[in-house]
Amino acid sequence: MSEFVSQLNRRRFLLGAAGFGAAGLLAACSSGGTGTGTTGSSGAGASSTGGSSSGGSDLSGSITGLFMKQAGYSEDHINQMAASFMKLHPNVKVNSEFVAYEALHDKIVAAAPAGTYDLVFIDVIWPAEFATKGLIADITGRIPANWKTDVLQGALDSALYQGKFYGLPWLLDAKFFYYNKNLLTKAGVDPASVTSWDGVATAAKAVKDKAGVKYPLVWSWAQAEAVICDWALMTASFGGKLFDEKGQPAFTDGGAVQALEFMRKSIVDGITNPSSTQSLEDDVVKVFSAGDAAMGLNWSYMFAAANDPKQSTVAGQAVVTEVPTGGAGRISVNGSSALSITATSKNQDVAWEFAKYVSSLDVQTQYISDALPIWKSAYDDPAVIKTAPEFVPVAKKQFNDMTNRPQVVAYNAVSQKLQVAVQKALLGSVSPQQAMNDVKPEVEKLLAQ
Repeated sequence: MSEFVSQLNRRRFLLGAAGFGAAGLLAACSSGGTGTGTTGSSGAGASSTGGSSSGGSDLSGSITGLFMKQAGYSEDHINQMAASFMKLHPNVKVNSEFVAYEALHDKIVAAAPAGTYDLVFIDVIWPAEFATKGLIADITGRIPANWKTDVLQGALDSALYQGKFYGLPWLLDAKFFYYNKNLLTKAGVDPASVTSWDGVATAAKAVKDKAGVKYPLVWSWAQAEAVICDWALMTASFGGKLFDEKGQPAFTDGGAVQALEFMRKSIVDGITNPSSTQSLEDDVVKVFSAGDAAMGLNWSYMFAAANDPKQSTVAGQAVVTEVPTGGAGRISVNGSSALSITATSKNQDVAWEFAKYVSSLDVQTQYISDALPIWKSAYDDPAVIKTAPEFVPVAKKQFNDMTNRPQVVAYNAVSQKLQVAVQKALLGSVSPQQAMNDVKPEVEKLLAQ
């Protein structure tokens, strides 16, 4: 799920844009994560896809879940889900704790020996590490067969490692491509031309020359996980891989180098804002929303933010589409997350039932004001489509075409090495090829530890 920047805005990605909320499924969310709207507080169980959590006293015990602040489902809504679940199971107590993303990984690791938590929120890049270290339980045998066919693959991948499930998929996200339709029109650019990266570069030059935008492209290329997300999706769109099927570096040739060369060239050609190398996703939103960029990549939350007249000067002009192709497809990067049962939990059955409940189609549909469901069928539901008719059809396509960042045990350390190397290439300190050649032995050393 990348670095979960601007978690409040992402949680509100279906809110604020023109025409949203027509189906009556959406509700306003305040900056504190409070909100009203259709919730599970009535105690209705999840009775359809995802399994039900039927009422009764068969389930008992207390669990503590560790969740992330200001992302996906709001704290109030998670607490309401817990209240609904406890109403169905009077002998169950669900306690919830919330921390910022930046503290989440280390808190999970530090708390593991004491068995503090029964259920933890994990990023798509963590299953390899946590599973290998024995921090989270293998729940492959618990997964209902229909989940493997009815849940979108990107969501499933957030809980998978070496073919086994170490959690239940819960939140789904990807990066999308955004453009300012007025600026493209002013420059005489056909929006159909920005379906490829070459087309994007050509369009950017036209916008620069004819629409008066100094830097038509803006990116989140700071030395952080954000730049790895962009590089990974562009690598895939150029037909490459960062790592091969054996988990070894594959970034020294092919699409990985091509992608980095494209990124660097866009800076040299003066079509990418040079501030991009110090920018995160929120910065992309700000620049785009100020009308100072015509195109950019970002997570789903940017659609509402850029179209919100209270915070954007280009409201009504921002269009969301699938990521452009480099020749291998319109492939985005997976930003999903899961709920994992800790290996030390003494109430794994309760943790499982609660995770299954909050991941069910019924519950996720009730809380659609916070996030789109992980379930395939939701994207054909007229009520869901009506909540965001410009966004949901695009999401349906993009969520079916995503690449994963490497599932390696030392991912955090590997990513940090790659971030430095990518930055060197973007800033022109070394060529993209040399940057990848230089970092390869460093990454191999980390993988061998």
